Amino acid sequence: MGTLVADQLVNMLAEAGIKRIYAVTGDSLNHVNDAVRRDGRIQWIHVRHEETGAYAAGAEAQLNGLACCAGSSGPGHVHLINGLYDAHRSGASVIAIASTCATNEFGSGYFQETNTIKLFDDCSCYNQLATTAEQVPRMLQAGLQHAIHKHGVAVLGLPGDVAAADAKEITTSTKVYHPRPVICPSPAELKQLAGLLKEADKVAIYCGLGAVDAHDEVVALALLLKAPVAYSFRAKMGIQHNNPYEVGMTGLLGLASAYKSMHEADVVLLLGTDFPYTPFMPEKAKIIQVDIQPERLGRRAALELGLCGDIADTLNALLPLLQEKTDRSFLDAMLSFYGEVKQRLQTYVTDQGKENAISPEFVAATLNRLAAQDAIFTVDTGMTNVWTARYLEATGRRTLLGSFNHGSMANAMPQAIGAALAQPGREIFALCGDGGLTMMLGDLMTIKQYQLPVKIIVFNNRALGMVKLEMEVAGIPDWQTDMENPDFAAVAAAMGFKSFTIRQPEEVENVLSEAIKTAGPVLVNVFTNPEALAMPPKIEFAQMKGFALWMGKLILSGRYEDVFDAVKSNYKHLKEVL
Repeated sequence: MGTLVADQLVNMLAEAGIKRIYAVTGDSLNHVNDAVRRDGRIQWIHVRHEETGAYAAGAEAQLNGLACCAGSSGPGHVHLINGLYDAHRSGASVIAIASTCATNEFGSGYFQETNTIKLFDDCSCYNQLATTAEQVPRMLQAGLQHAIHKHGVAVLGLPGDVAAADAKEITTSTKVYHPRPVICPSPAELKQLAGLLKEADKVAIYCGLGAVDAHDEVVALALLLKAPVAYSFRAKMGIQHNNPYEVGMTGLLGLASAYKSMHEADVVLLLGTDFPYTPFMPEKAKIIQVDIQPERLGRRAALELGLCGDIADTLNALLPLLQEKTDRSFLDAMLSFYGEVKQRLQTYVTDQGKENAISPEFVAATLNRLAAQDAIFTVDTGMTNVWTARYLEATGRRTLLGSFNHGSMANAMPQAIGAALAQPGREIFALCGDGGLTMMLGDLMTIKQYQLPVKIIVFNNRALGMVKLEMEVAGIPDWQTDMENPDFAAVAAAMGFKSFTIRQPEEVENVLSEAIKTAGPVLVNVFTNPEALAMPPKIEFAQMKGFALWMGKLILSGRYEDVFDAVKSNYKHLKEVL
């Protein structure tokens, strides 16, 4: 047998550094599957659902730089969509192979026919459909270059008959190139930036994901400016550690200290962040933004100055233009307040909860203490995000993955699959909400099939907790947010996991310790307090009014016990508000 297009594709993927393809094989994808088998350099990871494969590829790409997933005709590649949206919005370099029906059936309404160009247009930086053998290597090379350098998803539509055709040699490159240019504002712009920072009495720095590779430069800048450093959730693991100037996160999951530092500053310097929540941006401070993607400048706040540059390159050029400030009164005040905030957070850890209502803060804080210094955490969207944001601490070697921009449920367990395969030897913790886990429950078998050492911690509050909170602060009686769950430990045990259930607070440390020591897949089902609230860093009057209205409506409808439980469980929050 001669070389097929499928063989050519697999060879190019292997040469580009692809180690795995996450997929469910079938019909139009079978020639690619067989080429992978015969080539031997790439592992085919047989997931139970293509969405899991896309999430796993996104996680691997964020850890290792590039990853691949695939879907067969019609519903196979349609299932990739949610995970690809997340990968694209996370800046993960993913190549997705979307196989299709045969080219001679295009436009006929054939079985499982889709229009891949329309389908993937909104979640990709490159999206093409090959209809000839000559196009495949050119499109794949272009797709790989786009995925790597635009930090997003590239989709190659591949009809089954094209994959099975004889490969054609091409005159253009089939290799992937990795240039690393220095990207920095002009000297005049740097001079203007330095001038604004020198003139300001109080400067606050806010870092996003784009700044995590510039940790040391950020700390050096904070030292010169005597500036507190706040950060986004995605930047926490890269900015918090070994940083004497950090004051925590802001945003919906953040802390009052970061919010206060930004709102009391004269100048706020945004570094590598596309922070989405404009209500948390200060209105009176001058705002300066530096981002490697200039199209993002000014879309979250009105700017005094907007500059394009890699953060490390920019700060290395900026630092020599600055002189160290001597007045650290603003910095010291913000650090002192941050200390108070952290002390208050420990109140929620000290109050461990009770039977079947364990404080989720206590669970997160205990895991933080027990987990390895280089652990990888994947976190579901929702209340699990809150406890993770506030109680997992950076070490400089830990990694945190989640659906931070797309905000999808059910991301943590699939991302843990990709993390475990991409980074063998590291502890992998999937911190799952009960709602998120039940969405993708079948892929527990993928973890078992490949004997991945993933530790799944289920924050089982028997509710859609974040949705419930949204209703409460809006003054709407929560309805259809409660969940009747299976016995997660029994389900996991039936799938071959070692499993535990925790119902008492005093069991938490011993069981988590045992889970960490256990080889292979483990699931820990923790019955957490369904009434635990997550207050934002600044509580608006409208939220207080909505919460009071929610309680009033429940009382009038006869749900006295729900109100009583909410007040009992959150007296600490209410005391701070009042």
